[in-house]
Amino acid sequence: MPELPEVETTRRGLEPHLQGRRIHGVILRRPDLRWPIPAEIEAELPGQRIAAIRRRAKYLLLDTEAGSAVLHLGMSGSLRVLPGDTPVRAHDHVDISLEDGRLLRFNDPRRFGCLLWQPIGETHELLRGLGPEPLDDDFDGDYLFQRSRGRSAAVKTFLMDQGIVVGVGNIYAAESLFMAGINPLREAGKVSRARYQRLADAVKAILGHAIVRGGTTLRDFISPDGAPGYFEQELLVYGREGEACKQCGRPLRHATIGQRATVWCGHCQR
Repeated sequence: MPELPEVETTRRGLEPHLQGRRIHGVILRRPDLRWPIPAEIEAELPGQRIAAIRRRAKYLLLDTEAGSAVLHLGMSGSLRVLPGDTPVRAHDHVDISLEDGRLLRFNDPRRFGCLLWQPIGETHELLRGLGPEPLDDDFDGDYLFQRSRGRSAAVKTFLMDQGIVVGVGNIYAAESLFMAGINPLREAGKVSRARYQRLADAVKAILGHAIVRGGTTLRDFISPDGAPGYFEQELLVYGREGEACKQCGRPLRHATIGQRATVWCGHCQR
């Protein structure tokens, strides 16, 4: 599933083409994706100007004066801005046409993505109760330390809890814990404030670098311009079980934490 850097890469790629543009119409080629597509998408969006395209966690929001279209790419979804006469392919489920003749096309082979509606002044139920954004200033070591007190769950599980911080999925949690030198199996409540500050700094650095590099190409993800991400070739632990640690040369260890594969260095991460 695309993680935060992939979604942010998509947002940044789409923004110059969508922001300020007026929506001409909406074509739904099926009534649902993961969930039914609300009637407001067809009724409210045409005629509206896109004030902004935002990201919240792994969701993208197209803001208009009438409300916001809420999109999630799911396992295999992609969004492209295309000429209006571009032939329809299999799995091209939604077209949002623009006043300049182009269109925003949502392709989703597995249909695990979604297109929902958020009225003005409301927060969609899927976005309620989410933690802070990892790149925001209020996400830091003090915050992680306070939220972790009394927690016996593994620190990797804690870091991937969307109620603690959004968008730090399996790949980036593993890489951030390696950069911070923290064993992913360590109890969250037993990590010191100083080490949490290193972890918060690592999360920001890893995610920031991944965004610059275009995200991580895994399975279906490609950026809006059709180019793959380039961060995958720089991974230090994720997916490298049994290989040599690039820092100390010892074999990387492997375990399953919360039903997710986890790789770490038993020497460099304590």
